[in-house]
Amino acid sequence: MAHCGGDPAEAVRHLAAAIAAAPSDPESYAVLADLWRDRPADLAGVVDGGTSLPAVLALSYVSFLRGDMDTAALAMGSVTGARPDVAWADAPWFGDDRFLGSVSADALAEAAMRTMDHGHDLDSDGMRERVRPWRAAFDAVVAGRPAAQALARMAIMLRACGLVEASLELCDRADAVERVMFTEVVRAGTWRKAGDTERMVAAFERALVLDPANWSLHLDLADVRAEQGDFAEAARLAGEGLRHEPAEPALRAAAAAYRARHTGAPADLSTLIEVAPLLPNPAYRDLLIDLACAGPGLPAELLATARGLRAG
Repeated sequence: MAHCGGDPAEAVRHLAAAIAAAPSDPESYAVLADLWRDRPADLAGVVDGGTSLPAVLALSYVSFLRGDMDTAALAMGSVTGARPDVAWADAPWFGDDRFLGSVSADALAEAAMRTMDHGHDLDSDGMRERVRPWRAAFDAVVAGRPAAQALARMAIMLRACGLVEASLELCDRADAVERVMFTEVVRAGTWRKAGDTERMVAAFERALVLDPANWSLHLDLADVRAEQGDFAEAARLAGEGLRHEPAEPALRAAAAAYRARHTGAPADLSTLIEVAPLLPNPAYRDLLIDLACAGPGLPAELLATARGLRAG
């Protein structure tokens, strides 16, 4: 504190820089623990509600010292998402038995999801090395407090890091706890990443068996069949989804687009033109418009109107 002018916020920034340089070095954590012991109110004023990376990083360890392991995990996920190039999880406390024995599966799963919040590419050799402490934490929590949905969410992180086999293994472990639709959706996404379309489709179909009224699953399968060029089946699947959620714009747009692509019916392209402005995702809207406009024999004036709705 002396060379930080007695300012706890400056001390936290200094310690964060030291931890970033050597996340596994216990010295910086010892200094932070001393600061927490000597000036808890001042340090709490910095970390509680703080949004800067140094504040959230300090919160992770302070929460560990408080015995609030769920908050410690969530903060670790947040700083990893912000700077995945740093091996934050090499922190000694993250592998401590007190943490691993108390953190909930749900909190650890949410922490894993937070590592992807900023959209960084995690599929690299470096990240696969930095994720080792996370995998160890997953194993410890799975052994003592398994929860199917939480395990599937953890598997999403492993998939993002390019650890396809490990992701699928965690999905299998989730199934051993309880078979739920979400695990099959995660498994489908992992098979997609692996480039295995048939296994992806099979996983989506199993998900639909587990939750047959889920319109989103119908749309997922419809989109996959459209990617494969089977527009008749894509239109049928989207239509099945409309039976469960007839007002959903994405389903209406997809069903119309796939029918237009398959049959060249002007009425279907007109429906797409009506619904397309309601779609929140410009890339998906443009994809549906492009597919529909490739339908046979569609009128030029309708094609011009549809293409005029494209975002770019």
